[in-house]
Amino acid sequence: MTARILLIEDETAIADTLSFALQREGYAVDWQRLARDGEAALAGAQLVILDVGLPDDSGFEVLKRIRRDGDIPVLMLTARADEIDRIVGLELGADDYVVKPFSPREVVARVRAILKRLQPRSAERTEAISGFEHDVAGRRIRYRGHWLTLTPSEYRVLAQLISAPGRVFSRAQLLDALGEAAEDSFERTIDSHVKSMRAKLRDVDADTDPIETHRGFGYALRAGG
Repeated sequence: MTARILLIEDETAIADTLSFALQREGYAVDWQRLARDGEAALAGAQLVILDVGLPDDSGFEVLKRIRRDGDIPVLMLTARADEIDRIVGLELGADDYVVKPFSPREVVARVRAILKRLQPRSAERTEAISGFEHDVAGRRIRYRGHWLTLTPSEYRVLAQLISAPGRVFSRAQLLDALGEAAEDSFERTIDSHVKSMRAKLRDVDADTDPIETHRGFGYALRAGG
């Protein structure tokens, strides 16, 4: 089945270039210039490419509203290279970030990688580990009886941690779990995802923190939950 990409971008030249590149790779592209029109067109999309600077709203605000309603993957586009903008986007639930000017081939490659990570794996199963229940087939995780609302990136990081309780995973290893080479991303990406996951785990049980920080090394799931 052809994946449908929703592109929310107000610059015609950029939208035309990206639409052509994505369609050439076999994706169906729905381009919307305004935030309000893009949100109305979300139904049926497998991935959203979202510009941070839209004429009628902030891309960050649009991302907040998208995340309130679901976990569709979101790739952010921005003309600002400041690290703080990337951190904000990731903490709000963005799956990846591309800074303008960019190569259309880079965007296509990132789209392909995100969609590939969402494909079901073979030998899927349900595992119960350290207070967590990992429904591999359903790509979801339950903690102390409550299903967690995770972004795709948060799910992949947490799944990696619960695969080996007590084992310390470096940030580079967790970036690999996201499908991102360490040299193409930055370690604070993982820190942002862990911060967001901890907040969601505290909503379930405010008295425990099952994710351990090993300063200078990385993160581990506390053995025993």
